[in-house]
Amino acid sequence: MVNESPDARPRRRLRTTRRGKIVLVVAALLVVSAAVLIPLSLIGPDEQKKESPQSTLVIPEGWRASQVYAAVDRALGLKPGSARKTVTTVDLDLPDQAEGNPEGYLFPATYPIDSATEPAGLLRYMADTARKRFGADHITAGAQRNNVTVYETATIASIVQAEADTASDMGKVARVVYNRLLKDMPLQMDSTINYALKRSTLDTSTADTQLDSPYNSYVRKGLPPTPIGNPGEEALRAAISPTPGPWLYFVTVAPGDTRFTDSYDEQLKNVEEFNRNRRSAAAG
Repeated sequence: MVNESPDARPRRRLRTTRRGKIVLVVAALLVVSAAVLIPLSLIGPDEQKKESPQSTLVIPEGWRASQVYAAVDRALGLKPGSARKTVTTVDLDLPDQAEGNPEGYLFPATYPIDSATEPAGLLRYMADTARKRFGADHITAGAQRNNVTVYETATIASIVQAEADTASDMGKVARVVYNRLLKDMPLQMDSTINYALKRSTLDTSTADTQLDSPYNSYVRKGLPPTPIGNPGEEALRAAISPTPGPWLYFVTVAPGDTRFTDSYDEQLKNVEEFNRNRRSAAAG
């Protein structure tokens, strides 16, 4: 949710959207991008393993790099932390702006794997897939049209992925991001704070909004330094073609009911309705 005017201090919680998606519940495992095939570069030197039974690794839209690493370790039967360590030793050919951080470039998809699949090849292929998708002509043109880089487009898409309650909301959420950037307003997105704190929650305190972090979009203007997750195709489309509108605020007052507005007073009313719904749910 986008909370308040740039001059106001948060008093009571003004919620950011992305209700119902607490960083990918198990059901999200069924919602994935088109499957991609693992090339021979993923296969290790042991050619004897080519006949191994094949399985799949599902990377859902919106997962953070830390979740991808853990899933790779589990899928390949590796010691926890192995995939994360591998990232520091393999060249993923990331954009210069990423400064070696693959967040946002571990593309969500269904990946075939077997006992010969190695983490370096698997992670490299995820990054290669992301780079190809993000480097498509329509993405490059969309980034230029919006006066941002492709890497910044990926960052915006990651925020959209984290914040939008439904796919139909994504274009409007993207428009709020652009409108706030154009007005030099802080984004005030809870999802960026959640990323900094390595958590996923619907409850953000006033103390949280004062966090000393480049990902604290309540006090720091502009985009966070990196994506905050790995966005999928729909979020990317929303980032390059946001829905036209004047909106500066949004909040999901109930599942499937996200309110967008350019009026701060109306936003406050919507937030109060959200709070009433939360209290009612807690009491029930």
